[in-house]
Amino acid sequence: MGGRLKLRRGIVVSADPLEVDVDGDRRRAWADEALLGEMREGDEVVVNVAALDLKLGSGGFDVVHVNLSRGLEDGAEGDAHVIKLNYTSLQHPVEPVERSDTNPRPSARALVLPLHGHLAPAAWAAAQAAPGLRVGYVQTGGGALTGSLSRDVEQLRERGLLAGHITAAPAYGGEHESLSTVGALDAAGEMGWDAALIGPGPGIIGSDTAYGHGGMSALDNAHAALSLGLPTILSPRLSSSDPRDRHRGLSHHTRTVLGLLLAPVDLPIPEQAHDLIAELSGSEHRLHPLSVDLESYIASDLPTRTMGRSAVEDPLFFESPLAAGTFLAGRGL
Repeated sequence: MGGRLKLRRGIVVSADPLEVDVDGDRRRAWADEALLGEMREGDEVVVNVAALDLKLGSGGFDVVHVNLSRGLEDGAEGDAHVIKLNYTSLQHPVEPVERSDTNPRPSARALVLPLHGHLAPAAWAAAQAAPGLRVGYVQTGGGALTGSLSRDVEQLRERGLLAGHITAAPAYGGEHESLSTVGALDAAGEMGWDAALIGPGPGIIGSDTAYGHGGMSALDNAHAALSLGLPTILSPRLSSSDPRDRHRGLSHHTRTVLGLLLAPVDLPIPEQAHDLIAELSGSEHRLHPLSVDLESYIASDLPTRTMGRSAVEDPLFFESPLAAGTFLAGRGL
C-alpha cells in the first residue's frame, strides 16, 4: 500500500534558483510554473518533501504542490476539454495531438531510448549523420512526467536538434500532448517528423527488481512503434564503469526488454563493445555494430555526465546512443 503525500508549508526565499524555507530549513525546490504560475520571494507555498527527505539523486529536491500566495487565481481559458493527470489534484485540460482517423499517413522511424541520458547524444548523432533529418522527441512514463523539467530538451530545441516535443500520457507539459504513445507516433508523421526518439523524462524509477523499474517503458514504447509498422530501433543501456554489476556492460534493464519483446528490433551497438557484440550475435534482434565519434560529441557542449560519471569515465554509456542515432539517420534513406 502506498504512503500518503508528505506535504509541508514553506516560504520561497529564493526564486532563482528556487529555494523554500520549511520549518527553518532552506531547501532546494522545483515548481512546474506552467501549471502553478510564477514563484516569487515571500510566496507561501505547499511543497512535497518526500524526494529530498529520501535523499534521492536526480530527484533530490522538494516539489511545489501549490502556491498559496498567487496560485489560486483562475487559469487561462481555452477550448481544450480532455484531462491529463485526471482524478489527481493536478488534473488540467489539454488539446490532444492525435488524429481523428486511422487512414495511412507518412510515418516516422522510431528510436526507443532506455533513459533520458540517451536523448542528447542520439539527437546529436542523427543530426551529424543526416543534417536535414527532422527528429522529434516523444516523452513517456518511466522517469519525470513533466515536460518542462528537462534542460536537455530545452537545449536541443534551441540548437535545432529536435523538431518538436510531444508528451504522451502519463507525461504532460510538452509542446504537444497525446493521450497515448501510439497516438503520438501516429501524429509525428503528420507533423513532418522523419524520426521519433521515444523515452522517459529525466530520472528513472527503480526498485532493484526484475520488472519494477522505468527501463520497462522501453518495452511498451517499442511495442507501440511495432504496432504501427514503424522501423523500430532500440538504444541499449550500456556502461563501462557503473559500480552496480547489474548495469555494467549490458544493463539488466535492456537485457530484460530484449527478452520480452514480441518481435525483433534493430539493435545498434558501438563497435568498440567487442564482448557485447559476441554475446548478442545469436539474438533474434538485428545487430548493427557501428563506429562512433565520442570526442566530437564531448566537444559539442551537450550533456556529458550520467549519474555523476563523465563521458571519459563511462564512454560506453554515451557511445551506445551515438551508435543508435547514427543508425537512425541512415535507416531507410
